[in-house]
Amino acid sequence: MTTVVIGAGIIGTAIAYELQKRGRRVVLVERDAVGRGASYGNMASIAVTEFMPASRPSVWRQIPGWMLDPEGPVRVRPAYMPKLLPWFARFVAASRPGKLRRLEAEGAALCKRVYDDLLPLLRETGLEGELTEEGCLSLYRDEAEFRADREHIGILERFGFAHRRLTGEEARELEPELSDSIGLAVLFPQNRSLRDPFRLVTALADRFAALGGEIRRGAVAGFDRSGRITAVRLAGGDSIAADAVVIAAGAHSGLLSKMLGEPMPLETERGYHTQIMAPGISMRHSIIWPARAFMVTPTAGGIRVGGTVEMAGLDAPPDYRRSKITVRRAQAALPNLRCEDFSEWMGHRPALPDTVPVMSASAKVPGVFYATGHGHLGVTYAATTARLMGDLITGATPPLDMRPYRIDRF
Repeated sequence: MTTVVIGAGIIGTAIAYELQKRGRRVVLVERDAVGRGASYGNMASIAVTEFMPASRPSVWRQIPGWMLDPEGPVRVRPAYMPKLLPWFARFVAASRPGKLRRLEAEGAALCKRVYDDLLPLLRETGLEGELTEEGCLSLYRDEAEFRADREHIGILERFGFAHRRLTGEEARELEPELSDSIGLAVLFPQNRSLRDPFRLVTALADRFAALGGEIRRGAVAGFDRSGRITAVRLAGGDSIAADAVVIAAGAHSGLLSKMLGEPMPLETERGYHTQIMAPGISMRHSIIWPARAFMVTPTAGGIRVGGTVEMAGLDAPPDYRRSKITVRRAQAALPNLRCEDFSEWMGHRPALPDTVPVMSASAKVPGVFYATGHGHLGVTYAATTARLMGDLITGATPPLDMRPYRIDRF
């Protein structure tokens, strides 16, 4: 039996490896190079505390103000707003109190499994060294900023995720480069980082190929089906016979699901980062500053700064002013940070309006499966997604109730 996995980011590559390991014949199809999409430029964080739905009223009520602020944490390009309105209507609908509680539980269920699945994956592929031991520091200038983030902390307490409040002095003992303006912090010890997320994807792809998996380069032009899926057609005219197809193409997955007559409300949250190779400082922990909406991670041989969201679709050119904004904000927390020998990057995160990924068999086409919409948590959820999808595809019983993640929930 041949399974075609479409998308060689961290989600698709992990699924392909899991299926190949289970004895399937797997072809991994990627339109570009392996791991060069969002998996290349993510913030390298195993962010198990960041599962809260973005549709919380405390978030979306700020969006109009953010949109008027050219340096706000969320930016919608005016020309794209009409296309975004249906998605945004679903986003607001996901903010009902009862719905939010369910979404929180569904995200927490995935995050509680992360290390149960990730650590064995790293061990069996010889990649244990890619995961650091240090956690993440959430920074606050004063008690007022901390109170503004109390909703987040309260959700973590409800689901039992470890965290520890620190004074500003205690935070500087852990990270001496932090500014004296930081009055307090919270340590999330489980939010560990990857030494290089791109290297993780490529090494996993190499391991997949060593087990006999095949990697094909090409854009998907269509599908053949006769009652069920039978083949994937590539733009160059080639066709790959398939007994099953997994659509794990990140922000491009919605285009593929439309080809199958099964559209999903998938948008792209365009994320930016600046990779600084001569930062003039060293760090051990990643840091976030919720009030200023940025993150800094030591990764890929330097320091990476990111944290902004732009809604502008798949085709608009990058606006690297977004990267410069986050660097300036990072320098407020890290006053000795220099931006020298740096590169800027933009990528597409796959975003669903309820923040919960789709991990599901198709509701319309037998033999088709979806694994997409992981938003900011692609690398966090990758090993767990691979385990769950492996069970769904091979007919095993997954360790979680998969109904909340189905394609036809919208």
